[in-house]
This record gives sequence, C-alpha cells and structure tokens, in this order.
Amino acid sequence: MKRNNFWKNKTVLLTGHTGFKGSWLTLILNNLGAKVIGYALNPISKPNFFDGSNLSQFLKKDYRANIKDLKKLKSVLGKIKPSIVFHLAAQSSVLVGYKYPKETIETNVIGTVNMLEAIRSCNTLKSAIIVTTDKVYLNLERKIKFKETAALGGHDIYSSSKAACEILTESYIKSFYSKLNNCKIATVRSGNCIGGGDWTKDRIVKDCAEAFLENKNLFIRIPNASRPWQHVMEPLFGYLKLAEKLYYDNKRKYIGSWNFGPNIKNNLKVLEVAKYGRKILKSKSKILKTKQIFYESQHLSLDSSKAFKFLKWKTILNAKQALKLTFEWHKFYNNRSLRYQIVNFTTDQINNYKKKLVMFNF
Repeated sequence: MKRNNFWKNKTVLLTGHTGFKGSWLTLILNNLGAKVIGYALNPISKPNFFDGSNLSQFLKKDYRANIKDLKKLKSVLGKIKPSIVFHLAAQSSVLVGYKYPKETIETNVIGTVNMLEAIRSCNTLKSAIIVTTDKVYLNLERKIKFKETAALGGHDIYSSSKAACEILTESYIKSFYSKLNNCKIATVRSGNCIGGGDWTKDRIVKDCAEAFLENKNLFIRIPNASRPWQHVMEPLFGYLKLAEKLYYDNKRKYIGSWNFGPNIKNNLKVLEVAKYGRKILKSKSKILKTKQIFYESQHLSLDSSKAFKFLKWKTILNAKQALKLTFEWHKFYNNRSLRYQIVNFTTDQINNYKKKLVMFNF
C-alpha cells in the first residue's frame, strides 16, 4: 500500500490519543510506521482501551495535558516539530454535554481554537485534520442524507459545540491559511463509530457487550432509532488518506469539510443491534426499554459522495460485519486469561482490514 510508505517516519501529533478513536489511531499510525506523539488528559472511563492495552508503548512521547492550555500546546508543537496533526481531543458525549454544558463548550470550542492557534505558530506542519461529528448538521428528522454543504445546527450542547468548531475552522482557514506554503486544514465528520475498547458511558454497543457477557438485562432508550453503523477503522483510514492528500495539496483542493459516513444500507435500528449482539455473544439476557431523559435524534445519515469521488473512499464493512468485529473484541477482552494479548488481537483486526483495502483497491 502506498499509504505505508507515506507514513513511515512521519512525525504526527495526535490529540485525544487516550480516547476510543485516539487509541485506535495510535495503533494504526504505529502500524504504518509513523512517529506518534500523544497529547491528552488521562482516560476518563475505567476500564479503557489505552491503559488496558498499554498503548503508551507505541508513542514516541506521551504528553498528559489539557487542550485548553494554549501555552503548553504551543510548547509541545515547538519541541516535536510535527508535519501532521490529528485533533481528536474533545468531550464527545451528548449526554455529558447536557450535564456539563459550559465545560463541554470550553473543551470543544476553545480547545479547537487553541489547536488552530498552535498550528499557526508551527512552520513544520503540512496538514491538519480537525475531527468533529456527524451531529453538526441542522437535523429536522426528515430522513435525508446530509452533504457537507448542508446547514449546520445542533439541538444539544455537544452537537452545537462541534458545529461551532466547523465554523471557526472555516474562518481560520480563510483568515490565516490562504498562502500556498501554509498548513492545509480539513474538518472531518463521522459518527456512530463502533469498535473494541469503547467504554464511554451510554454507548449502546458497549452496553450490549457488558450486559450480554454477564447475562444481565439490557436497557435501551430509543429501540426504534435508526443509525448507520460503521467500524471505527473505516473513517480513520479515510482521515489518513485525506491527511496524505493535504500534505501534497499545493492547489488547496482538499481543504474544507468532509463526510466519512457509511452507506445508508448500513442502517439498523437500536433494537436490531441489541438482538444481533445477543445472538453473537450467545446470551439469554432480556432487552428492555428505559426512559429517554434528553432529546436524541431518531435518524441521522451522511452523504459521503465527495470522499468517494475525490479520495476513492467508502466503507467496505457492512453493519453486521462491524458489529461482529466489535462484539468479538469485547468477548476476547472479557477473557482474563487472554486479555494480555488484546493488542495482538486488535492489530490482527487492523491488518485484516488493510488487506480488504488492497482487495478493493482503496
């Protein structure tokens, strides 16, 4: 794969490396030969993928610092002189956003502004990926697929904070990154990513795995909510491809916003996901409905035709394949006698996915 040669020995700053997506991206970048430097707070959930798999061993440097600390962030970029940045550090839960609105806005909005300011101060950077979410769109529940040009909005604090990040990033690009020799920046929107190691509170697939592996009842809030499910590797490899394009983008064709969502055929209702997980894990647990406390969208789907047209990217795993990989990961991790091999198990999943990329000529 061309991507392997590109990433070899590239110095990459990854913020939010202790989170779910950040942990997977740490392993993937290391697998591709990059020199990964992490910048994040300690993992929030216990257990968590990063500590449970000792992923710090795959980092050249592991900075534990707050994205809201601009002075520290600038200092780190000055020391490590990265050529590429992936900004994933965020408060990423809708429900936590309801509970801690001010902190969510500060982390997501001010944190992104700090990242953009730090990028301005670093002359070694060639490309930067700012990760937001599929929830940035003004969703009126009309069952449409959102293109990158659709109106931004946000019914809840988390979603609106990420929409603000999109607007601010676009403003920074137009205001400060117009010169051809400047770092090229893009925002990426994906969501409903699943995969092993996500223990974030109120994640349905995680909740399924925990309940079914222990034969406990599962409580779900919106059983008929329809979601397009995708394995976390799918958008992450899309981000990598976009970062590579930006690196050589002298004509600035690739700056701006990009969707990385699954095909609408990957839509499954929450209840269907729960039943499939129960089948995979051979559980006899009951699936029960619980009260919905806050608003959550019923339907959300992205139009990723731009990524397919210009990056030749699309999802290659269907929803049930993605779910199967996720439930098998948690089943493996749940076996204490095998847990020490979880990095090898995860790396096998990454390598098998890379083989599929080659097979499909992506």
